[in-house]
This record gives sequence, C-alpha cells and structure tokens, in this order.
Amino acid sequence: MSDKIQTIENLSIGFKSQNGREVSILKDISTHINKGETVGIVGESGSGKSTLALAMMGYTKQGLYTISGQCLFKSNNLLNMTDRDLEKIRGKEIAMIPQNAGQSLTPNLKIGYQIEETLKLHSTINTNDRQLKITELLHKVRLPSPNIIAQRYPHELSGGQQQRVAIAMALAGSPELLLLDEPTTGLDVTTQAHVLELLNEIAKDTDTSMVYVSHDLGAIAQVSDRVIVMYAGEIVLDGDVRDVLSVPIHPYAHGLLNSIPKLSLPGLPEAMPGTPPQLEKNIKGCSFFERCDFATDKCKNSKPELFIPMNKKMKVRCFWHNKLSEKQRKPKYDSNSAHKTKNLDEVLKLDKISITYSKQSIIDQLLNRFSEKNITVKDIEIEINKGETIALVGESGSGKSTILKSIAGLLSTKNGSINFKKTISLSSDVRNRTNSQLRAIQLIFQNPDESLNPSHTVEEILSQPLKLYFQLSGDKLKENIIDLLKKVRLTENYLYRFPRQLSGGEKQRIAVARAFAAKPDIILCDEVTSALDVSVQAAVLKLLQDLKNDMGTTYIFVSHDLAVVRAISDKVAVLYQGRLCEFGPSSEVYKFPSHPYTEVLLGAVLEPNPDLKPVLTAEDRVEESPPEIGCSFQSRCPRVLGEKCFTETPPWQFSKKGNAIRCHIKIENLFKQQTSKN
Repeated sequence: MSDKIQTIENLSIGFKSQNGREVSILKDISTHINKGETVGIVGESGSGKSTLALAMMGYTKQGLYTISGQCLFKSNNLLNMTDRDLEKIRGKEIAMIPQNAGQSLTPNLKIGYQIEETLKLHSTINTNDRQLKITELLHKVRLPSPNIIAQRYPHELSGGQQQRVAIAMALAGSPELLLLDEPTTGLDVTTQAHVLELLNEIAKDTDTSMVYVSHDLGAIAQVSDRVIVMYAGEIVLDGDVRDVLSVPIHPYAHGLLNSIPKLSLPGLPEAMPGTPPQLEKNIKGCSFFERCDFATDKCKNSKPELFIPMNKKMKVRCFWHNKLSEKQRKPKYDSNSAHKTKNLDEVLKLDKISITYSKQSIIDQLLNRFSEKNITVKDIEIEINKGETIALVGESGSGKSTILKSIAGLLSTKNGSINFKKTISLSSDVRNRTNSQLRAIQLIFQNPDESLNPSHTVEEILSQPLKLYFQLSGDKLKENIIDLLKKVRLTENYLYRFPRQLSGGEKQRIAVARAFAAKPDIILCDEVTSALDVSVQAAVLKLLQDLKNDMGTTYIFVSHDLAVVRAISDKVAVLYQGRLCEFGPSSEVYKFPSHPYTEVLLGAVLEPNPDLKPVLTAEDRVEESPPEIGCSFQSRCPRVLGEKCFTETPPWQFSKKGNAIRCHIKIENLFKQQTSKN
C-alpha cells in the first residue's frame, strides 16, 4: 500500500470577499492517498472537509477558485484539466457516493436503467452483457433479488437500499478512487453498520482507495486506515486511525472525541467551548487559539507547522501536543443534568392509537370501519409525565416520525385517542385544535434549513409565535425575542441576520428558540441533532436539557443515534415496524435490553474505536410489513422459540426494574442472560 494514487500539494482554495480580499477555505493542504487505503476526513461544519473531497475529483464549488497548489491524480493535476478530460476520469477512475442517495437518483427512472446509463458512460461492456453486469453490481452491494430491485423506482426502496444502489452505480466504472461524502448520515443504526461493513468488503476485495468524509467518528473508526482531522481549513492531525482515536495529541481532536455521548455513560458530554473562527478573520497564530485550554501568547502570535513529533507516527499542528500526549484528560459528563424532574403528573397519553397510510376500501369507509391490513402503527400505548423526555427509537420504517406527526395533528389516527392532561382529547386533525392546544405542542424539525423561512430575519422568525399566541407587539415583543436569544446562548446581534448567515448549529438554536417562544407543555424533537457535527450536537443537547430543567417542558425525542438517546432521555420506547416491543427507564433499557430487537439495535451502535466491532444480525427483512399473526420480529429474531412465535401474539411482560417487553421469552430468562453478559 505504498503507491500513492493521489497527492495534494500546498493546496489553497478560496473566494473573493465583497471588498475584493482573498479569503481561503482550504489553507496550504498537503497530504496523499495510497492505493488501497481508506482515509477518513473529520472536523466540524465549515472545516473544509467537503471542499477538499470535491477538489480530489477536480471540482470546486461555484464562486470558489484555486489560489495555489495542485491535486495530482496519477501525476495529472485535476484542477488544471479541461472539462472534457475530466469527464474521462470522473465516474470511471474517480467516483463519488453522495450523502443523500434519494436526491441523487432520478425519481422517474427505474434502478436498472440508471445503472445501465452509468455502464454506457464509464465501461466498455456491450449491450448484451449489461443486464448481467447490473445483476452482478446489485448482488455485490448485497441487495436481495437483484432482478426485482432493478425494475423498481427509487421511491420503492428504503433509505439503506437507495444508498446501496448509489454504491453500485459508483462501482459500475470500476474506479480506483471512491469519494464518500457523509454516505451513512440519516441511516438507522443497523443499516449504517451493514453499509459500512459492505464498504470494508469492497475495499478489501477490489483494492479500491476510499476517502470517507464524515462528522461521525464511530463510522470513521470502522472504515478508515488513516484519519485526517481538519479545523478552519487546515490539517491539524493526520495519522493511523488507532493512534488518532486512542491518543489524539491535538486539543481539537481531543475535544471532538469528548463531545460524543457514550452508551456506557449516563448524562451529557461536555460541549467544546467556542466556535470556529470566521473565514474572513485574519489569524496570525494558531487557528484554535481562542478555544484551547493550553494556549499561550506563542500560540496567538506564531502559527504552528504540521510536523511529526519524536516517537510518534502522526503529523500534528500544535506547539503543546505533549501536554495531551503525556496525560490524556478524561471526558467530563454531566450525569446530574438529566432525570431531575420527578413530577408524576400525566401530560400526554397515547391510548391504543393505530395509524395507516393505506387508503381504506369504500365499504370500510361507509361502515366507518377500520381495516387491520397494512397498518403502519398499531395499538401504541404510552403515558408521558410532565418534564420527562421520552425517546422513540427503532429502524427506519418503525413508525417513530409517524407517531410524532399524529401527536402534532398532522396525520390522522384511525383508532385510539391522544389525551392531553387527562381530560382533553386532542383531535388528530390540527385544523380542529384550539389555539391553546396548538400552543401547547410544538415541533423542532430535523433540518432547520427547511423549517426556517429564508426570507425572514431571526427577529421576524421569533416574533411570529409571540404575536400569534400572546399578541405581543412593540418594545415588549422585542424584549421577549432578545430574552429567547439569551436562553439559546445567542446575542442581540443575531436579530437582523437571515438563516443563510447562520451556521448549522446557530440555525438549530433559532429553531429551538422558536419552539420555546410558545411556552409549550410538550416539544416534539424529530432528529434534531442528526445533521450536526459532534461538538455542535453536544452544545444543542446541553441547551435542550437546561431549558427542560428550567421550564419543566416535556420532550418526545426521535433519533437514530442511540448514544444521544442514552444521554438525554428518561424513558425509551422501542418500536419495530409500528409495534411497541419494549418500554422502560432508559438506564434499565440500556443496561439490560430485554427484548431481542433492542439487543440487536444496541449491538449495532458504532463506537469511535476500530477494535470494537458492531454485532450484526441478518440484515434482509423477509416481510415488507409485519405479519398479521405472531410476533412482528419473527423473521429476524435470533432467539425464535418455535411455532408460537409465528402463530401467537406475544404478551406484555413487566420486570421489577420497570421494563416492559412484548415477547414470548420469559423476561426473567432474558434478564439472566443480560446479567451474565455484563
């Protein structure tokens, strides 16, 4: 693995500011990719990760240009090549797998046709052999029934299947270098683990070089041979994955690792203080100076070079790397931040609610009858107390967001009821709810870019709920807006900014402030941290927890990240294909997962340690929807007892620790097995 397939030399990429000043996004980057090597690139949003990855295929975003340096692929500088010459390389010798495969696939073309188009462009395979190659590619990415998948449209596939199709298309030209930009962000924990396992197999079988860009250090640990840590457009640490993740000798890398919630530790990790410097800021010394605990005047006035310290196999950009190398500091956890509220006043009850997206037959509609077929969510019963955080977890398609939409009144329930404060039955149609009921339940969405009006300033965004629910105006309105900004750790300076002028973390803080502006009883959080890097995620989680403790707000929290759920939740509801299979205190569910499905989910969680591999079970679902009889998890359960799992609905069982599971296996036996493991 000594041959270099790509070499980046002194590369700087930037743009011209409005006053004509040259602003660098990448600053004097020098590194290389060896043949057959997988290199992970990590760092906060705005660190330059994606800009570097795009430069590796000879592309710079609109408005950017190469200030200096070169990006060599087999001795050819990609950044100086013509579009015609680049077309011969892209897709064939260098391919990219995007973050959101659903958006990169053409929605009105069948999967097989789209792969065939790629084969026409980037291979010499003749027409007669293309169908065989399509089948081979789909089989290589472990998609079941390749011939059937090839005839489907993208919307007929799950997120994980779409991502596999994108990988198959990237492999169609047999590239020597694969660039992957956040390819598993948004995938559930088991699908993510299987996709990463697949990428490892591809790298091993084909000797393909890969560059994996991600803010998920668990994913980076599973696929990478080497890790590059970037901060403010510079490489601050570069070395073997085990060395970087076990002994991160740069304070920034250390801060990133300490910002990650751990399954084994309750409470919230300490958020890294400060924010990255503004691009336009002229920095004389170390770019991490203002956020570093070890910084001195030397760091402020002199810029450290990237070098290899004595007795180390890593390159580091820090004067005081020995302070971390000699004595690694343990992460600080606020184990008292969660679980403060002991209020047992019921604020919301889901009483046997069932939801379906299927259109009911005319006869069922006339008889006001609910058909049991194709039910998305069935007989969900959950009681939620004031001030609690209840997490809904499960794979994609488990019904988490469906339940959230129903609570918000955006999706009608077919059976059951949603009861608010014991006496109020909430309509499942938001148009039939009173103003007071609308105010009481607020939503924070996953992507603030889609939920914040881009043409409104922060002041206008935050004023809307205050005007609607409290009829505020004038000075009183502005005072409340400024107070909201303070609550989410932002200043009055943000009042007149537009969303495009905010970072990802700042936009999510504005979304949080808007939700709290209504002084709600319940806030529905739908994957609110999934698109954030680990340092911003830690800060947002701490903010949510502090606001909950101060105001007694109840959260219903949906997330794929089970470590985040562990950090913030009081109770956990585990869902499989719309059926509740385990419910209980998060401390007990995580310590002793009683249901086999919960054990499968927790076993697939990725840790930022390459030597800790996820425990994977069979990934292919036999059933497209839950079976009408028996246990819903029967086709994937590693502990099937026998015929009763296929013919009898499992009963609810309750443990002394507060867990409730729906399983034929006696809960005492499951508890004993977990105790022996631990």
